Order: sequence, then C-alpha cells, then structure tokens
Amino acid sequence: MPHAELRFELRAGLVDLDPARWDALVPEGDPCLEHAFLAGLEASGSVGPRTTWRPRHLLAWRGRELVAAMPLYERHDSFGEYIFDFAIAHAAMRSGLDYYPKLTSAVPFTPIPGRRLLTLPGESQPELALRFGERLRALPDELGVSSVHVLFLSPDERDGLARAGLTPRLWNQFQWHRRPEWRSFDDFLAAMRAPSRKQVRRERAIARSHGLDLVMKDGPELTDADWTALEHFYRRTASEKGGRAFLRPAFFTWLRERAPGRVAGALAYDQGEPVASAFFLHRGPNLYGRYWGARDVHDCLHFELCYYLPIEWALERGFTRFEGGAQGEHKLKRGLMPAACHSSHFIADEALRAAVDDYLARERAAVLQEIELLAAHGPFHRADGSPPAAPDPV
Repeated sequence: MPHAELRFELRAGLVDLDPARWDALVPEGDPCLEHAFLAGLEASGSVGPRTTWRPRHLLAWRGRELVAAMPLYERHDSFGEYIFDFAIAHAAMRSGLDYYPKLTSAVPFTPIPGRRLLTLPGESQPELALRFGERLRALPDELGVSSVHVLFLSPDERDGLARAGLTPRLWNQFQWHRRPEWRSFDDFLAAMRAPSRKQVRRERAIARSHGLDLVMKDGPELTDADWTALEHFYRRTASEKGGRAFLRPAFFTWLRERAPGRVAGALAYDQGEPVASAFFLHRGPNLYGRYWGARDVHDCLHFELCYYLPIEWALERGFTRFEGGAQGEHKLKRGLMPAACHSSHFIADEALRAAVDDYLARERAAVLQEIELLAAHGPFHRADGSPPAAPDPV
C-alpha cells in the first residue's frame, strides 16, 4: 500500500461518526472497542473535556473509506489505565520534565487485552502498524505531549510498533481459558488438584448458605432494578475503596439502550431485591468481568458472583476465555492463570527514553519469572505430574 494513499485524522470524538464505519474495523471478541461502548463513554461524560481522558482518536482514510483506526486519548493523569506508569511519571518530574499531558491508546478504565490498531479485513496489518507507529512518534512534537503509550495490545501489534521505534513492555494478568475437555463446571473442577477442588466446593457452599438467590443474567434479561443495582454497586465499591467512579450513570443507560446484548450481570437477591452484583461484557468467544459490589458482607459471595458463577455460565454458553479484571493473585487458586499482557511506549525526551527502555528490559525479566512462579502454584494438575504451564508470554 503506497504511503501517499493514507490520510490521517485526529478526531476529538466518535459520537458523530457513522457507527457502521467504525464497527467494520472491530475484530470479533472485543465488545469494548465497538462504537456503542466508546461513544457511550463520550456521550455520558465519562471521558471528554471535563475529564482526564480527552479523545484524540487516530483514524486513517483512503479517499472516503475508513481503513484503520486507533482509540487514542490525551491523558492528564494515569488513573484507570491498569498498566501503570507512575514510576516513569515520577522519574520525569524529578528530572524537571512535564510528563502530563501524554497520549494513551486504550479502552478507558478497562484492562482488556485485544487489538488497538483496528483495520478493515484484507488490509496489511504489518504495514499499517508501521505507519501508525511512525505517526504516533510524531505526535509528541505536534501536540506538545511527553509520550505515547499503547496498552493491552496484541503481540503482533507490539512487534509492528517496535519496528517504528516504540519500546515493548510486559505485564501480568489472570485469565481463564477453556480446555477442550471442559464441558461443565464439574469437568473444570476435575482438572484441579484435590486441595484446590475442595476449596472451590467449600466456597461455593458458603456463598449459597446465606439464603440468597444467585443468578447470572444476559443483558436483555436484566430488569430496571438489576440495571440500577449494577450501577449503584459499582459506585459503592469505588467509594468504599477510596477510588474514583469514572463511569457516569448515563453510561449504563446508554449501554442498556444501544448494546444490551453485550452486557451480563451476576446478581444476588434477598427476597427479590438485588443486594450484590457483578457486571460483565461479552462478545464472540470472550467474557469479561468488571465491576462488583454488595450491600452487606456475605462470606465467599464475591468469589461466587465474580468467578464461579460466570465460569459456569461461560461453560454453558460456549465461551472460551474469561477475564476477571486486573490484578489479584487470589484469582490463581480459583482457576484464573497468569497470562502476559503487552504494551508499547515512546518517550519524546531522549535521556528519559533511554532510562525507561533500560528499566522496561529489566522489568520484563522479572515479570517472566513471576509468571513462571505463579503458574507453578496454580490449582491444576497435569497427567504427567509436572507443574502446570503458564500461557506463552510471546
């Protein structure tokens, strides 16, 4: 594809872009890259001019055809990114440099790995990755930002951006991947070593001993009270943890109206009233867990609504991948194994870039070692008696 054929555009929002144009680029399996999700963040005020996430989406056109795009935001802090760069920000400030604003390609508040460079089917991914990487490297000078960060991207995108001079970074997350022989929750349990299997059964029994009705519902099945509970408990948990409730109430309304089929909820009812919930998104073979909250403390209810019930639902519905959100080594004993996540970074200042590149290379070795050690302590046994293997970090 000749370089002259592409015209790049920085766009300050997606609400007024034809959803069909954008969604034609979105791969199967990622509900958070669809127009309904990203535009909903903007329309609800969850991101935008009065927030620290200001859309600067990078689009590539060939004539009147949108052939590629990357969600991109001007950031004025680093909260809600989940591949954190606070140490780099502090190093910049100690060196007398302004680290903010910066540019970040990510799904806001959503640590879901996937594609960040969205392309029409049939387009050359390697070529477009190089072109976008070159364009990203030019943006700090053009926009007066310190750096560019592409988070939770795929390994091939990481490699393509590396050819353009962006430095790769490795991070760790916990994910559930279905094995071909698992057709039920009992099959999943059978793959575990006896102590872990006993622990899961005990926790499920405790969660179900509180006299609550525990249900997993798809989005179109959720009632008015259910949607209210999902939003309320999300906000309650953010308050209790001293965090920020980034998502505005209007965002939940937007999703209900425009993309209910991408949502699911795990709910606990006391005499018909929702008293706890966990929020999920799904598309294609993937299920993603996000926001949990509860009115009262019930032992093991968190494990049931956030892990066991959705894993059981995933097995029933044919999902092959389930992610329970960022961080949390407690997920390991409950069947979510360590998996590598990737990001790419470019720092405009040469001296800081050299220091960051050195830091990220040493960090990568430590993350690889951590993944290996965590996998060795996972809950699953293998037929040959050897320790469980971690997913290939690529």
